[in-house]
Amino acid sequence: MALVAGVVLAACATNPATGRRQLSLVSEAQEIQMGREADQQVAASIGLYPEASLQSYVQRVGAGLAASSERPTLQWTFRVVDDATVNAFALPGGYIYVTRGLLAHLGSEAELTSVVGHEIGHVTARHSVSQMSKAQLLNVGLMVGMILRPQLQNFGGLAQAGLELLFLKYSRNDESQADELGLRYLTRAGYDPRPMTQVFRTLERVGAVEGEGRVPTWLSTHPDPGDRGRRIATAIAAQPAGQAGTRVERDAYLQRIDGIVFGEDPREGYFKANAFYHPGMRFRVEFPQGWKPSNQKQAVGAMSPGQDAVVVITLANRESPQAAYQEFFSQPGIQRGQPWQGTINGLTAYSNAFAAQTDQGVLQGLAAFVQHEGKVFQILGYAPSSRWPRYESTVTSSVGSFAPLTDRRLLSVQPKHLDLVTLPQAMTIEEFARRYPSTVSVQTLAIINEVEPGQRMEAGRKAKRVVGGELP
Repeated sequence: MALVAGVVLAACATNPATGRRQLSLVSEAQEIQMGREADQQVAASIGLYPEASLQSYVQRVGAGLAASSERPTLQWTFRVVDDATVNAFALPGGYIYVTRGLLAHLGSEAELTSVVGHEIGHVTARHSVSQMSKAQLLNVGLMVGMILRPQLQNFGGLAQAGLELLFLKYSRNDESQADELGLRYLTRAGYDPRPMTQVFRTLERVGAVEGEGRVPTWLSTHPDPGDRGRRIATAIAAQPAGQAGTRVERDAYLQRIDGIVFGEDPREGYFKANAFYHPGMRFRVEFPQGWKPSNQKQAVGAMSPGQDAVVVITLANRESPQAAYQEFFSQPGIQRGQPWQGTINGLTAYSNAFAAQTDQGVLQGLAAFVQHEGKVFQILGYAPSSRWPRYESTVTSSVGSFAPLTDRRLLSVQPKHLDLVTLPQAMTIEEFARRYPSTVSVQTLAIINEVEPGQRMEAGRKAKRVVGGELP
């Protein structure tokens, strides 16, 4: 106990952003290295939005805020990730991310700075570093950045992408600190702080619509947006006269996001019932009926209702299905029968049943490696050995359904995207939807335009609608 107390005292220092003493067993160099490594995993597992001008814009806005922070010498990196969720997150060392889904829901540059400033606050306050230090002190291992992979030893984690470092649960005190720091940074940069409260309102509305579905990730890692919005409103009202800036940059911001992809991008694969279509890679597959599907950058799969069986498809980084097959079955602890070579719906394939000893016990399943469009696809279906007889025929049927996608209607799908309209006259959001049809609900239009049902929008205002994206 004395030794632990000594370590704690030696590792405590005053944080320049918060002015409070803070436990830190992680050096700044280590923090930066962790962030750099995780940044590479973010790009691989989530993907970056491909529009260079939007990436440059967010980098410029973020760097402007970070320059006036308490850690201006960090090599701050701001990125837009190609994700439809309403989300923003920070990694140690100055890596900040906003999703295209969040950008589509914001209404001004001032709102963007409130989100980015909050995430900068997590870095300057070293919140994730503090949590990691506490975990080290308690000898608790922190899983950092394990990307979803179909390796047998990760069976328990196939339902979700790893990258747990991104989803650390901050305390209420951490969130309050980040809000206060974000307000500090955007005020220093001359922005009007009042739009910050609108961000919290938008997050509340998105969460209410999603309900029991996919709640915005930003809400799960940044709790209580309503309460925080009220606290920030109070803090803004208490600012000395003349301290708050006036920059909002509404129209300029909207021009930046005009045409941004909205919602899920069907070019990267989409489900219709239990059938999955991937126009970009030109394949289709049917997962078992009633199983929970998941489509991510590096894997698509489905898990049984009892969460005791899975079918998952990834790309094998090998030049042939035979080479991928041999690599898979050369792993220690995997037992196989005689190798089988043939075709799956006309595609060259190697396949075999297997059993494997893992930390979760013995698994049984089916592994197939299929050549298609110059790529090798790895298809795994498995369950604990005691459950495998129940799932064997279902999994085998799913693996055998992998086939080329040839239907031109399915291959030619395009995503939804934002389209700006300058209102010729005042109108409600309902009137706007009738006059300028969208491929999303009126409720969604109200949220992304930051108006309430029945509220009139003034003439000359730039309003967002959503066009395209119809699936056959």
